[in-house]
Amino acid sequence: MNYRKDYIPKTTACNRRPGLAMTAQTITIHNTGNPSSSAAGERAWLANGSNTRQASFHIVIDSAEAIEAIPLNECAWHAGDGSGLRSGNRTSIGVEICESGDYAKTLDNAATLVAGMLKERGWGVDRLRRHYDWSGKVCPRLMYDGGKWTGWAEFKAKVDAILNVKEIDDDVKVDKANVKINGVKSKGGVLIDGTVYVPLREVADKLGAAIAWDNVSKTASVTTIKAKAKGAK
Repeated sequence: MNYRKDYIPKTTACNRRPGLAMTAQTITIHNTGNPSSSAAGERAWLANGSNTRQASFHIVIDSAEAIEAIPLNECAWHAGDGSGLRSGNRTSIGVEICESGDYAKTLDNAATLVAGMLKERGWGVDRLRRHYDWSGKVCPRLMYDGGKWTGWAEFKAKVDAILNVKEIDDDVKVDKANVKINGVKSKGGVLIDGTVYVPLREVADKLGAAIAWDNVSKTASVTTIKAKAKGAK
């Protein structure tokens, strides 16, 4: 994955790069809300003359590259919670995940990038936020799953798995893994240090099991049809 810096000017319309200094405390994850745009397209939109929104972001990522559009020590308008000193806009790095193309690969790239950012700062996944956590907007929308946020739990688990690898550097390979469940190809498999990780939701659905997420205890529960039938007796 290529990572490049292509900063929008401070003179960009609608004050999209206000130039306010920021010491980040968290990293906020978004989906772009645009199913047909690339990272380059989203970066270009920030400086497009027909764009009348104040919204902006720090980093946008797709299946091929990540682009840093605003320095990570400046604030961006991505959290939707105003300009207060404790707002997400003033304290959090905004990462936009593109929805187009190979979304599974994009998620892999995003997890690897975010894990590296956390590692660099000595942080864990407790420093990750959804756009939803700041303003209640259903974003990242592709992780919403009807309010269960299973995609969000899976993304955090993937980031955490990468963090648990002893070193995140050029010597560690995070590859896409092909996984079949009962002969049917699964999606989102990742090979890290010889171990294959797959989204729990995907496995449960293929096996006809039910999955539940307890946000208080941070526990994912998988119940098979056989187990449910036994419990009903």
